Amino acid sequence: MTKARASVAQANVTGVSPWSESAASSDAGVPGATLYRRGAVRRLIAVETQRRVPRPWVTADGSLEAIKWVALILMVLDHVNKYLYAEKLPVIFQCGRIVMPMFGFVLAYNLARPDALARGVHGRMMYRLTLAGLAAFPMFFILNGMYVTANAWWPLNILFMLLLVVSLTYLLDRGGAKCYALAATLFLFGGAFVEYLWMGVLSCLGAWLFCRDASTGRLLLWFLGTLSLTVVNGNAWALAAIPMVLLAGRISVRLPRLTWVFYAFYPAHLLLLLGVRWEWF
Repeated sequence: MTKARASVAQANVTGVSPWSESAASSDAGVPGATLYRRGAVRRLIAVETQRRVPRPWVTADGSLEAIKWVALILMVLDHVNKYLYAEKLPVIFQCGRIVMPMFGFVLAYNLARPDALARGVHGRMMYRLTLAGLAAFPMFFILNGMYVTANAWWPLNILFMLLLVVSLTYLLDRGGAKCYALAATLFLFGGAFVEYLWMGVLSCLGAWLFCRDASTGRLLLWFLGTLSLTVVNGNAWALAAIPMVLLAGRISVRLPRLTWVFYAFYPAHLLLLLGVRWEWF
C-alpha cells in the first residue's frame, strides 16, 4: 500500500502515470502495438485540431477594390434615382439594394483579418467614418428633408451605420462580459438611428462572422441577416450581393487601394447631387 502511494505521489510530481508505465512495459516486446497507439493519438490530435481551427474566407485585395468600385457606381445610380427622379426607375432601385451589403462585406472582411485588433484597424476606421459621416450630414439632411421625407435627420446616413458595425466588432473582439453587454446595448439603441436600422447591422455582422470562419452555419447567418433587409427595402434584391462577392473572391484582380477616395466620395457626390437638384430639378 505504501509503494502504491509512493508511485502515485511520484506521478503527481513527474506527470507520468505509473499505470501508463506498466502498460508501456507490457507492450515493450510488441513494437506494432506501440506504433498503432502512437498513430491513433496523432490521428485524434489532427482531427481535434481541424475542428478548432477556423477557415477564414480569402479574397484578394484587388478583388475587394473591384467590389467597392462596383458598389460605388451602383450607389451613384441609386442616389440619382432617389434624389432626382423620386425612385421612378425600378431597375435602378432594385440594383441599388445590392450596394449596402457589398460595402458591408468589404468592411467586414477588413475587420475580420486576424491582426485587425492588434494593428488598430478599428480605431482608424472609426476616425474616417466619423469624419466622412459628419461631412455628408448637411447634404444628406437637406436632400432628405426637402425632397424625400419629412424626417430630415432620421435615419443617419449609411456611414454612421458602418461606424456602428465597427464599434460592435471592436467590442466583440475585445471580449468579456462588459464588452458583450455594451455591444448588445449599443446594437439595440444605435440600430434605431442609422440607415437600414438593425437589419443593415445584422447583414454586416453576418458577413463579419463568415469572413472569420467560412462555415456553412455562418454563411446561413449572413444570408438571414441580409434577408432581413427585406423589411427595409421591400424586396429581397440585397441577397444578390452574396453570390457576387463570393464569386469576386475567386477572381484575382489587380487594382490599387485608394482608402480615402471612398470616404471622401460619399459627401462629395451628395453635394454634387444637391447642386444639380437646385439648378435643374
